[in-house]
Amino acid sequence: MLDSIIQLDQQLLVYLHSFGSETWDPFWLYITKQLNWWPFFVILLFLLYKKLGWKQLGLLIVILALFFTFTDQMTNLVKNSVQRLRPLNEPAIEGMVRVLKNTQSFSFFSGHASNSMGAMVILFAVLRKYYKYAWIIFFFPLLFAYTRIYLALHYPGDILCGFIFGGLSGLFFFQIFKYLNKRFNLTDKQNKNAFN
Repeated sequence: MLDSIIQLDQQLLVYLHSFGSETWDPFWLYITKQLNWWPFFVILLFLLYKKLGWKQLGLLIVILALFFTFTDQMTNLVKNSVQRLRPLNEPAIEGMVRVLKNTQSFSFFSGHASNSMGAMVILFAVLRKYYKYAWIIFFFPLLFAYTRIYLALHYPGDILCGFIFGGLSGLFFFQIFKYLNKRFNLTDKQNKNAFN
């Protein structure tokens, strides 16, 4: 059963990866780096500040920092326990994928997927009260995680499991944010029902 799932995961990776071309390589190599998304993050911070103010935004940033620390440590723990080779290092599909970025770390599950999805779950839970189209932010983790398939750094299964772990972790840390927000009475009067 597990062998069948792994084989299907490999076949799906090879299929999705086959859509790549040298023309698009620089684009996907660029957007796979977190720092290159800084305009998106600046816009999010501005939107959050407008609705939350400095105190709540400060708490949210602390919660996000704790979330990233947690997911990074858990991702590394699972990767080093499972020790699944990345697609570009997997002998079974050698020659079927192009090597665009070398790395020797393990593949399961994707830290990019868990971090990006979980962070957007937290931010969406905050922003949805104020912005009708807040769901648009989920295009970030979808696009961001796809870069890992394009670059043959992760299998689709790595991405899916990363999304699930990150999403559930994001919900948990949002609950912590809500609790601390009420515990320290940081909610502005005009937003007193925002997180009820």
